[in-house]
Amino acid sequence: MADETVGIVGAGIVGLAIGREITLRRPGTRVVVLEKENDVALHQTGHNSGVVHAGIYYTPGSLKARLCARGRSLLKEYCREREIAYDECGKLVVAVRADEMGRLDDLEVRARENAVPGLRRVDPAGIREIEPHAAGLAALHSPETAITDFPGVARAFAADIVAAGGEVRLRWPVDGISERAGRIEVTSGESRLVVDRLIVCAGIHSDRVARLAGDQQEPIIIPFRGEYMRVTKAKADLVRGMIYPVPDPRYPFLGVHFTRRVTGVVEVGPNAVLATAKEGYKRSSVSVPDLAALAAWPGAWRMARRHWRTGVKEVRGSLSKSRYMAEAMRYVPEIGAADVVRAGAGVRAQALDRDGSLVDDFRIHRLGSVTAVRNAPSPAATSSLAIAEHVVGAVFTGR
Repeated sequence: MADETVGIVGAGIVGLAIGREITLRRPGTRVVVLEKENDVALHQTGHNSGVVHAGIYYTPGSLKARLCARGRSLLKEYCREREIAYDECGKLVVAVRADEMGRLDDLEVRARENAVPGLRRVDPAGIREIEPHAAGLAALHSPETAITDFPGVARAFAADIVAAGGEVRLRWPVDGISERAGRIEVTSGESRLVVDRLIVCAGIHSDRVARLAGDQQEPIIIPFRGEYMRVTKAKADLVRGMIYPVPDPRYPFLGVHFTRRVTGVVEVGPNAVLATAKEGYKRSSVSVPDLAALAAWPGAWRMARRHWRTGVKEVRGSLSKSRYMAEAMRYVPEIGAADVVRAGAGVRAQALDRDGSLVDDFRIHRLGSVTAVRNAPSPAATSSLAIAEHVVGAVFTGR
């Protein structure tokens, strides 16, 4: 029915894209986005590296692979229409050691299956032609990998929702979800909202909010803090676009890399350090309830047994700028610890299954009139408009 009300929990880029898609597909539907902060896009959307991915890394046929390709195309067009910065500065994925060449071969096969546009393999001379100050044995070049202003995109989505008659309610933390006479009642303290359908896009808190609606416990969300270094102005021109390592297939993280922002700033990072609070943007941030919940989850201990050596390495790099940059210097030898300053940090909402597996693909649960986006890691920002198409199609068709 066209006059129903749809609530969306979370005003990050995914929740706002879904709200916008509903207003386009279902004119007359009232969309109400509920956000606990005093502005939109203050968490993952506002703390990521700004990269618009081309689909190099994702398992062919997976939801990630399909939605990334579609989402990049939609996002590029949206940014053009709204005059939001969008720069196809390109990306190199570089192998610097002989033992990485097999993984680079596998990555090339995967990228070609995903039809990454313009992809080509280059030798050391080709690397220097694209990035004169980079080093490596071989690389994959993705010329259409881009950078954009994701917080600006999110604000534009929010404006689209409001222009269509919807609402973005700020400072409205959801603390209760229940069914009332066939509709969904959502509460925040003494405030309440009754909706016909509810979509949960709560990012780092998606497991907690989904459980309020009666969803299962698995997967839980664990927070990984990603810390950035900013290259000083004297060395910023040494990086033209993006320079990435060959990722380790055991982890859903891409490794510390060099990224030029649309502002012209060049950053190094992020790393991936297990945070001690769900909103643990600083090393000093500690939440006893968050730690207790993590300790109570069997998958956390299984993950720790498998990956503790990598965890120790990440912590050492977090504490020491020299250690942090030692890895990065393998790709751009002229940028070292003396050429960077500590910048900001983000927190990645990483889903973890009971068996200790780090969930790599998007994961979406349906609970009658409630839909919960339980895992939406990178490239969720790139894919946001395609995720919106996928979710809205499922919500209103039941498929």
